[in-house]
Amino acid sequence: MDNSKELFPLVDENGTVIGKATRGECHSGTKMLHPVVHLHVFNSKGELYLQKRPAWKDIQPNKWDTAVGGHIDYGETPEQALKREVSEELGINDFIPKRIGQYVFESSRERELVYVNSTTYDGPITPSASELDGGRFWSIEEIEKSIGKGVLTPNFESEFTRFLKK
Repeated sequence: MDNSKELFPLVDENGTVIGKATRGECHSGTKMLHPVVHLHVFNSKGELYLQKRPAWKDIQPNKWDTAVGGHIDYGETPEQALKREVSEELGINDFIPKRIGQYVFESSRERELVYVNSTTYDGPITPSASELDGGRFWSIEEIEKSIGKGVLTPNFESEFTRFLKK
């Protein structure tokens, strides 16, 4: 279960920290802008790894999503958060991220400043049994066929189209 009391930084659209709030406050429809990191993991064949979100998640349960996505904790930099989240979620510690963009994502429940990164990685991946419901590599064609069918998170679909689709 997500910790509703976990502290997140509140930021402006440039990423400057302007305050703090709990996960519960940020995800309750207040639209307080808080930062997250995403990592898209490609293998050398050009396939993209997606994680399956568990049923207990408070946002987009049971959907396929970006390989790694996580909140930046209060007092943490985007780079520190990315390294922590990738290690926690996929067991990967030896990767070289490339920042490919950032944007504000808004849903009915929240607003996030998303730092988008990618990497190419062919080593072992060990999805966290406590945070994820598994994961696998998808071909780009398979992803494109799944867009708009309720299989993928809207956030991933938007990011794929904006930053990753050739």
